[in-house]
Amino acid sequence: MSLSRTSLAAGVALLALAAASQASASAFYLQEQSVRGTGRAYSGEVADKGVGSLWWNPASIAGIERSEGYLGLNAILVDSKVSDTGSTITRPVPPTGLTTPVGGENRASKPINNGLVPNLGAAFKINDKLSLGLSVAAPYNFTTEYSKASWTRYDALKSQLRTVNVDGVVAYKVNDLIDLGVGVTAMYADAELTNALPNISPLQPDGTQSLKGDGWAYGYTVGAQLHPSKSLTIGASYRSKIDQKLKGTVTVGGLLAPIPAANNFSTDGQAKITLPWIANVGARWAVNDKLTLNGSVSRVGWGEFDAIRIKFATSATESVQNYKDVTTYAVGVDYQATPRLTLRTGVQYDPTPTPDVGRTARVPDGDRMMYAVGATWAATDNLKLDAAISYIAFDKAKINRTDVTATSSTVNLRGDVEGSAVVLATGARFSF
Repeated sequence: MSLSRTSLAAGVALLALAAASQASASAFYLQEQSVRGTGRAYSGEVADKGVGSLWWNPASIAGIERSEGYLGLNAILVDSKVSDTGSTITRPVPPTGLTTPVGGENRASKPINNGLVPNLGAAFKINDKLSLGLSVAAPYNFTTEYSKASWTRYDALKSQLRTVNVDGVVAYKVNDLIDLGVGVTAMYADAELTNALPNISPLQPDGTQSLKGDGWAYGYTVGAQLHPSKSLTIGASYRSKIDQKLKGTVTVGGLLAPIPAANNFSTDGQAKITLPWIANVGARWAVNDKLTLNGSVSRVGWGEFDAIRIKFATSATESVQNYKDVTTYAVGVDYQATPRLTLRTGVQYDPTPTPDVGRTARVPDGDRMMYAVGATWAATDNLKLDAAISYIAFDKAKINRTDVTATSSTVNLRGDVEGSAVVLATGARFSF
């Protein structure tokens, strides 16, 4: 058995980063960037005013009456299950290979960890027309973990991604009809990914491979709001794609003869991926003094995620992906129950961009429906307290992925996925 160290390293990073980008940038883009927005399933944020909508539209703070601050905290509770439906591994044993079941624990419960996601923002009124803003968010933030004996082990053990997204915004009220906004985006990403690596004989214990990496990337956001009447606001925004580069270390251990001992190593490398653009269009219509209707449509450009490009020393390779652009729809209602209490509800349809063939166990995903309720209590003239709860139902989906490991074994991963999630959100908005 002969493997070059460089090709093994490239294979390790390719598998790890492919899974990482699928897990973080598709199924687990976190919309929880506004507690007020959670209560109406994010149906009205692109057309609403104030710092609470700053992530969704940089024009939202144009012409604000006073400077504002926002702080939100979201508890994401996920109940999921993945089950083996006949996964196999073919080891490169002459003359035709040895195919056996992957084996191990055939069911994993709650592989997606619960988490707390904070976000905050501030808007500073310069004059009646000009405002400056700052938004700090964690749009890609998750951890999944499987047992070392899980049937998913050759595809996924631990997948952890942490991001911090910072937007600096300038907004301007052109006149009573039009508000404009533009922002510069800086995103920091830190990832750790591990999985098992099969040795040549099924009687040998598994080896391991891991990747740790981080890096900064930059983009922009633009937006506008149109006010054709006092009761109607139409909003539109665009968040650019992000060309993310992760630099880190690939480590391989536990490989046994006939694989040469030199193929256990640690080496530097980098990978480039493109996170998608997001275009939002929506409207808010105040039917009367109490009732406001919200609606939005979002187009997410996952087609930008065309390949993962890996570079090690003098070698380079890429893995072609098969992501598709998706469109998300949401509708919601705000109801002014009393002068101090606002009630909300909303529903959203959010399809997955992941392909039916190629879906990974690192973060299994399916189309989803969100059902939400929320409220705002105006505690004082300067302080508003927000709370919301949403339930997310995932359609049942299939894991259907075939990979050739860095030790030349072919793993055919086949499984069923089902799950749901509850988001509990609380926050505060204050003016000064």
